[in-house]
Amino acid sequence: FCYSIRLCLEKILLQCILQSRTLSGADAINALRPFYFAVHPDFFGQHPKEREVNENSLKRLNGYLENLQKPGFRSFKPTQLTFYVRERERNSSNVQESFSASGFRAVSFTLHTRDLLSTVLDILNSCSLSTEHIQSLNVNSQPHKEAKSTVNRPIKWDKTYYSFTGFKDPEEELEQAQRVETTLISWLDDNEESAVKKLKKSLPLRKELERLKFELSHQLQLSDIRWQRSWGIAHRCSQLHSLGRLVQQRPEVLKNVKGRTVVFTDRSGMSAAGHIMLGTMDVHHHWTKIFERLPNYYKLQKRLLFLEDRISQLLGGIQVIYIEELQPLLTLEEYYETLDSFYNKLRDSRLLFHPRSLRGLQMILESDRYAPSLHEFGHFTIPTVCDPATLQWFIFAKAQEARENLKRKEEMMISEKELIDTSTEKFSLDRLYKEPSVSSAQMIDCCKRLLEESLPYLQGMHLCISHFYSVLQDGDLCIPWNWK
Repeated sequence: FCYSIRLCLEKILLQCILQSRTLSGADAINALRPFYFAVHPDFFGQHPKEREVNENSLKRLNGYLENLQKPGFRSFKPTQLTFYVRERERNSSNVQESFSASGFRAVSFTLHTRDLLSTVLDILNSCSLSTEHIQSLNVNSQPHKEAKSTVNRPIKWDKTYYSFTGFKDPEEELEQAQRVETTLISWLDDNEESAVKKLKKSLPLRKELERLKFELSHQLQLSDIRWQRSWGIAHRCSQLHSLGRLVQQRPEVLKNVKGRTVVFTDRSGMSAAGHIMLGTMDVHHHWTKIFERLPNYYKLQKRLLFLEDRISQLLGGIQVIYIEELQPLLTLEEYYETLDSFYNKLRDSRLLFHPRSLRGLQMILESDRYAPSLHEFGHFTIPTVCDPATLQWFIFAKAQEARENLKRKEEMMISEKELIDTSTEKFSLDRLYKEPSVSSAQMIDCCKRLLEESLPYLQGMHLCISHFYSVLQDGDLCIPWNWK
């Protein structure tokens, strides 16, 4: 008799839960269009760090949404996400957020809802985006707080019901999940098996990737082959196969690549750093044109180096540099125009810097800033629109601090490399690396704390230090640098 009552109650509960999910997967995608438009990585092409954070957060969000739509899926853990949201105007919000001078803000929020409608509303509200358009969808679109209490409300049983039947109280489970913060050990316990399976599956492709990369580098006498974004192993192999086919079909067009670095990225050309960029969406015809233009690119690069030297002379010997990890991915033409404009402004201003008084110091140029700054690594970040008098005063005032920061940078880089090597050896990792958005100071802190732990789970794994937990499609483990 009790068993029959239990089955009946379970059917009633299941029916209520299913009825509460009045938002379909397609409706959820439509409802989230303003959000996707605000955070899509393609709109962050000039900001590589923010683009990578949004790419990874979208992967984890999509996984969360997929799980919500799986029949019978009950194991939900609070998922913390961080997005850089493009701004039209800066609105106030109760969520944790910070603004940059580049037209976007960082927003962090935690998802712990168990139905699509509440999740969509949570996302839009957290990012200060309108929810009015949801009323046009075929769902009950009451305000968020009301929706939580009515739309997705299963039968609320008295606490004695759970004591008598032995069923778990969903409200109590959710409260416990919110109280329990994800720890490194618990996350590895839950995800090690999945990561190992994905890693084993990817091993043949990883070997194929190394073989292709070695053969092409040797055949073309390249300095290196890189990827701008974190594409999967299969995607990278496909790109190398495409380059290999072009080598076989048109070997004569690749005669000028000796000693160069090839970077697979979103567009074709030559980068500000002098690397050959091959757009992954371009066909062989576009790649062939880039290789044919290389002699002209090399001439422009010489003129660019001359401009950097002239700017250096006007600024007391300070070195003009381009840092791929910290600056937008610019083409050679774009960077040359930036340098030329800045040089003409300096030449007309007749600044008074003593020759070679700033030798040993470094600076980068950026077009999306308005005030000069000094980076923790010792280089000056100078806006192209900076007033020359302001520039002169700032460099004079910060020169000594810049030299100290440069010295600290050298020490930090040595310490970081030593800690990476030590951690790799202690945990028998196949690879330990970090995302570009993780600073050296954060990596050092992370490795020091890792070395205090005993983590047999990591043997033979690929470990990426990031800003959040995830398992990549090829089995790489991503953990936040400030793990608990």
